[in-house]
Amino acid sequence: MAKKIKVTQVRSIINRPKRQKATMEALGLRKLNQTVEHEATPQILGMIAKVSHLVKVEEK
Repeated sequence: MAKKIKVTQVRSIINRPKRQKATMEALGLRKLNQTVEHEATPQILGMIAKVSHLVKVEEK
């Protein structure tokens, strides 16, 4: 089983490119300080890398 990670949105997506907004939406993040859990798959880690400046990641 893959490791779980917690992803928290720490910066606003206002004035960000559509692609970054779509990535945040795909991660399940819609509000500031919202936290979601995901398995650490290559797809999820790639999405997090694209918006790393907007989120905080913790291993669970």
